[in-house]
Amino acid sequence: MFQSTKAPLAERLRPNNLDQYAGQQHLVGPKGVLRRYIEAGMVPSIILWGPPGVGKTTLANIIASQLKVPFVALSAINAGVKDIRDVIEQARKRQGTVLFIDEIHRFNKSQQDALLGAVEKGIVTLIGATTENPSFEVIPALLSRCQVYILKSLEKQELIDLVKKALAEDEIFKKREVEVQEYEALLTISGGDARKLLNLLEIVIDGSGQGDKVVITNEEVKLIAQQNLALYDKGGEAHYDIISAFIKSMRGSDPNATVYWLARMIEGGEDPKFIARRMLIMASEDIGNANPTAMIMASECFQAVTVIGYPECDILLSQTAIYLATSPKSNAAYKAIRSARAYVREQGSPPVPLHLRNAPTKLMKEIGYGNEYKYAHDYEGSFVAQDFLPTELKGTIFFNPGNNARENEMRKNLRNQWGEWYRY
Repeated sequence: MFQSTKAPLAERLRPNNLDQYAGQQHLVGPKGVLRRYIEAGMVPSIILWGPPGVGKTTLANIIASQLKVPFVALSAINAGVKDIRDVIEQARKRQGTVLFIDEIHRFNKSQQDALLGAVEKGIVTLIGATTENPSFEVIPALLSRCQVYILKSLEKQELIDLVKKALAEDEIFKKREVEVQEYEALLTISGGDARKLLNLLEIVIDGSGQGDKVVITNEEVKLIAQQNLALYDKGGEAHYDIISAFIKSMRGSDPNATVYWLARMIEGGEDPKFIARRMLIMASEDIGNANPTAMIMASECFQAVTVIGYPECDILLSQTAIYLATSPKSNAAYKAIRSARAYVREQGSPPVPLHLRNAPTKLMKEIGYGNEYKYAHDYEGSFVAQDFLPTELKGTIFFNPGNNARENEMRKNLRNQWGEWYRY
C-alpha cells in the first residue's frame, strides 16, 4: 500500500483506491457521483476545487489507476504551452489519456486555450486541481467543458483517524511505540490539511528525541513545529497561514501588522491577484455596509493589479490594505446571509405568498396571484408596511445592523418604518 520509506509520511500513506481514501464522501462515498463515474469506467473532464491537503492529487491518481488508462501529470507552476502540446500529441496515440494539471489556476489564457481542442474532442480527459475559485481562474470556454466538484476540508474525526492509521500502518512508525495524548496542536497547526498534518506528525516524532517510545502532547508539537515550519512558501503550507494572518490583521484594524504580512507575501512572490481577491472578500465580509466604499476600493484594486502587476502594484495593494484595516468594521451582511441560508437548509422552502407572486396570465390573476400587493412608490416616503416573508417566517430577523455610524442609521430607519418589532 505504501511508497518508499524514504518518501515523506504523507506520500507513504497516499491511498491507492477509494476505500482507502479519507473524506469527500459526498463525491466518493457509496452514493457519490465520482464513485459512480469511476465504477462505470467513464469519467468526464473535471475540475477539483478545494483547500490544500484534501486529496485532489490523490483522487486524480486513483481515477487513472481505477480506469487503467495512461496518466500524465503536469504542474502549472513549471509547465508551458509546449509541454501541453507534447502531451496532447502523445495522447493521440494512446486511447483515454488522463491529463492531471495541478494548480491549474496558475495557467494563463494561452496555456488554457491550448487545452480546449483536446478536451472537447476527448483526446484527453482533463483533471484540473485548484485552490482558487475556478469561476475566476479558468477561462469560460474550458470551464464549460468540465464538471466542477468541490472538495471539503476534512472533519476533525477524519483527521484524528488519519493520524491513528499512520501510526498503525506506516511501515516505519508501526515499529515504534507512539502515543498521541493531545490532538489539538496537531489539528490547529495543520489547519485541516491532511498532507500538512501527516508531515507535521512525522516532524514531531522524528524531532522528539524520545527514541522508540514517543509521547505527543500539545506543548511538544508547538515547540518542534516552531523550529521546523517554513517562514513563507507561496506554493507550500505556510501560504495559507500568512494570508490568514493578513486578513485577521485587517479585520483587527491593525495597519502595521497588515502591511507586514503583505510585505511577507510580496517578498515571497505571491500572486498579487490572490492578495487582491482576498481583500475584496474581506471588504464585504468584515466591513460591509459600515463603509460601502471599501468594496469599491477593493474591486478597483483587483482590476488595477491585474493590469499593472509587479513591481508597481505593491503600492496599490498597500494603499487598499491600509484603507481596509482602518475602516469601520461590520459582519452584519455576512451573518445575515449565513443565517438565512441555514434557515432555508434546515426548514425547507415554504411557498411564496400569493400577493408577492408574478401574475403574467389571466388565470393566475383569477386565483389570486399578485392580489393585495401594495406598490411602495404609491405611498408616502415610498414605503408601506406589508408582509414579504412566507407566513411561517413572519417577524423573523436575519439582518442585525452593526454598531457603527452607517448601520446605526440603518437601524434607526428600519425602526421608524417597521416599528418596535424590528428589535435590533
